[in-house]
This record gives sequence, C-alpha cells and structure tokens, in this order.
Amino acid sequence: MSSHLSASTRPPRVGLQSHSLSWTDDLPVCRLSGVGFSTNQIYREDGGRLEEHEFEDHCFHFRTEDGIHLYGVFDGHDGGRASHFAAQRMPAELLLGQLRTDTNDDGEIKAILKQAFNGVEKGFFQSMDEALAEKTNLKLQIPEGLSDYEVYQQYPESVNRLQQLESEINGGTTAIVTLIVNNKLYVANVGDSRAILVRADEEGHLKVQQLSVDHNMHNEDELLRLSHLGLNTEKIRQAGRQLGNCETTRSIGDYSVKGGYKDFDLLSVAHSEPVIADPEIIGGLPIDESCYFLLMYTNGLYKSLEESTDTKQVNYEIANMVAAEFTIQTTLNGVAQAVIDKVVRIHHDTFMSDNEFSKSCERRDDITLLVRSFNMRLGTSLQSPTQGGQYNPVTIPYTPGSGGGTLTSLVMPPPNMTPRRSSGPNLNLTQQDLKPLHVETNLTPGSSTPTKSSAVWDNTTTPTGENIPPATENNTQTSTGSDTQSSGEERYLFQSRHRSQMVETNQPDKDGRIPAYVDFSDFYTAYNAALQDAGAQHSL
Repeated sequence: MSSHLSASTRPPRVGLQSHSLSWTDDLPVCRLSGVGFSTNQIYREDGGRLEEHEFEDHCFHFRTEDGIHLYGVFDGHDGGRASHFAAQRMPAELLLGQLRTDTNDDGEIKAILKQAFNGVEKGFFQSMDEALAEKTNLKLQIPEGLSDYEVYQQYPESVNRLQQLESEINGGTTAIVTLIVNNKLYVANVGDSRAILVRADEEGHLKVQQLSVDHNMHNEDELLRLSHLGLNTEKIRQAGRQLGNCETTRSIGDYSVKGGYKDFDLLSVAHSEPVIADPEIIGGLPIDESCYFLLMYTNGLYKSLEESTDTKQVNYEIANMVAAEFTIQTTLNGVAQAVIDKVVRIHHDTFMSDNEFSKSCERRDDITLLVRSFNMRLGTSLQSPTQGGQYNPVTIPYTPGSGGGTLTSLVMPPPNMTPRRSSGPNLNLTQQDLKPLHVETNLTPGSSTPTKSSAVWDNTTTPTGENIPPATENNTQTSTGSDTQSSGEERYLFQSRHRSQMVETNQPDKDGRIPAYVDFSDFYTAYNAALQDAGAQHSL
C-alpha cells in the first residue's frame, strides 16, 4: 500500500461540527481541478425558493504521491446514502493497492474499474443487511389478507418503520469516475451524469467529445439490452420511461429494482436484474498538448439548461461557458461555480418570465460540476490555478434563445503560443493575436468508443457535404438548431457579437494595475473647460 494512504489506519478525527471525518480527507486534493455546486430548488411565484430534499450529490478529486489522479461525481436519488457511500468506497476500491503506475495495459485498468464499481455496490448492499433483515421480520409479523387500511389501523408502528426501511433500501446513485494514470485518461460511468473532454488542434479548432454514456430509456443500446431480458420496452416508455422507481437503466444501489425487481409488474418478467451496476468504460486516451479541460457534471446541470433554453447542443454550450469563465476567474472553483450560478440564474429567470418554457422550469435538481484543467489558463490569475485570487461574480454574459442562445466570442492562444501546464502569469494577447475559437462536437449517443462514423470533420465540409467557408475577421458563422444532430457530430463557432468592442489586453504594471482601455480624454477636456468657465464667472 502506498505511504500516502497510511492515514486510513488512524483513528477517525473529529471535524468542527463533531462529525467524524473520512479517511479520504487525508488524500491530497488535486489542485488542477475545481468544483461548484447548487442545491435543488422548487420555485415560488413570488420569486422565493424552497429545497425539495437534502443535497444528494457527492464528489471527490484526488491525486496520489505516485502520480495517479482520480475524480468522481455521484448523483444520488431517494436520499444521499448511496452517493455518500460510493464517494467514500470508490477511492478505497481503486487506490488501496489495486492501481499502480507500472500498470500500462488498458484492459487491466478497465477490469480494475469495472471491479471497483461492482465492489462498491456489493459493499453498499452489505451495509443494509440489517435493514433488509428487519424489513423481512416485520412483514412476517403482519397477517396476510389484510387491506392496506387495515394494516395501518392495526399495526401503525410497523407500517411507519417499514416506510423508513424502504427509504433506506430504495436509495441509489449515478456514478462517473475519471482516472488519469501514466498520462492516459479513463472514464467509467453508470447512469446519466456526464464527462466531456475539450481538445484543440494547432489551428484553434476545438472538439467537444462526450466520454460517458447516458444510461436511460432514450439509449437504444440499453433498450436492446432490456428487450433481451424479456421486457416490453414500449410499455415501459408509455409508463413514464422508468424502471420501477428508477430513472436510469444502470446505477449503484437501487435495491428495490435489483433484488426486488419481481415486485414490479413491468419488470417481473425479466430473466435477470434489469438495472445493473456494470459501467461502460472508455480509455486510455492520451493526455497531450491538445487537451484543454475535462468536465464532469450531474444531469441537473445540462437538464436545467435544456429546459430553460431548448438548446440541442447542451454539451457544447456548457463547454463554451466554462471556457469563457477561464478568461476572468482566478480559481478553478470559481470557474465551476460561475457556470453553475449562470445556469441556475437562466433557469430561474425563465420560470419568472412566463414564456413557453416557464412551465418546464418549476423545479431543478441538485447540480455538481467538476472542472479539470490540462492546458487551459486562468485569465487573470498570477498564482496557482486553485490558490490565491477569488471568485469573480461578474461573468461572461449568456443570452438564451430558441436555438440554445447566442454565445459571446472567446479567444484562445494562437497556434504558435503553446499552452503551458505549469502555473504562472497568464498569456497576454494583443488584438492582432486574438483568434475566434472554433468548436467541433464529436458525439456518438449510446456509444462508449469512437468509431469511423464519428470522425472529426475537416475545416471545409459538413457530413452532408455542405461547404463551410473558413472563419475570418469579417466572416464568422454561428450554430443553429438545424445543425445535423442525428449524426452525433456538430460543428460550431464561437461568434463575436460585438467584435468592434474587442480590446487589447496589457501586462500589469509594477503595482499590479492594468492600464485603462477606455479613453476618457473627451470627458476630462469638457470637465476642465466647465471648471474654467465656472471660475471665470465667479471672478466677475
């Protein structure tokens, strides 16, 4: 076992609120990552907000002394017990001797990840053995043949206790885990939380690639798997696209639709458990100079943006927001939180605006966003990515619209200025250096691995053969809702809405001040003239 994990054998420490702290609190936090979050909300007509349930998301972002980086995001449902357990147990399954830096075989690392997911679920079910035994015992004490009303009238304490036990047993969580070892990236997930990787080529074109798979009733591969188990997927769709009380087809936990799936009419005909914990895994992708940043987020983030803007390119728009915040925030936590605050504000404003989307924005779920920077530089930071500086609440504006909104322009280092991994002063670009940022989305819904059909488009044509003139200073292109979505690939440009407002960025002076870029000379001339006139009149 690595020396940095020896702290797990120490007695539990006590936090500020007398809660014992986990062994994971001794793991070093990855300083190349940041996290933002927001609790669930039910909106009121008067503008007030109310939390519907406890915050059920959990996450971690660790690094080890031997160079392994591990990130996880867990979106719990029906309580936070499963997500909390998974966030504590997953690092143990992966870091307590299983992973080593001398492990270079992709197949072996994928097998370790799969075993970790199954091990976490097995441990979670074992932790509820007492609850399951108590539930069985209480049911045996209630005579058969009684109606629900009669049972409650005669055995109220037993009924109340059974309801408490059901809430403990029913809980589950999505899970998405990213592992970086030997400079290669691996992503494993169950459920509908997502991971996307943003890369750039030498020409400044960026690709937004989803590395995870949404395991839900919209996924054709999952529908095929369920049909092979003997389920009628069409009836499940008509019943609300849920498997029992579970919205995803894969998860950790959810005992009621796993061990107890026979109790559901639509699931009882299945040959085996319809909801599983086997993850889909992609890797290992090499981490090189083309990688800018990685995002991991729960469905509360992208669903809130979809509900409020009707966007068809939600991954692209989230990546755009994140990249824009990199230019003004001084910490990675600030980048993540600013994006979440922006989406939350858009969602709530849509509800208050009483437009066609307001009815779909009456509530939102918990939101967690984890940002891992590779070669993306913080725009105003003179220190390390996560230390020093502060969260800047003034963010890049976003204007929602019927096609997902019009996004502000964004600039990246030109190809001849190689992004740097190390912390330090931000790259300062003159106006001549500024270059519109191109984004290409390389997405294949329902697939965990890139295929020939999902190859990145070139700079001149779309998959349909349509010619696209190269973007220039006077010729930029925007994405529309008519872009080809069914192919799994889209190509967009960050468009400058007010290119004339682009200003030159200067180096701070010795006092850390940046020279003003707004010319007030006319104002001061008029002001001094007014003072002189007033003085002349006074002397008379």
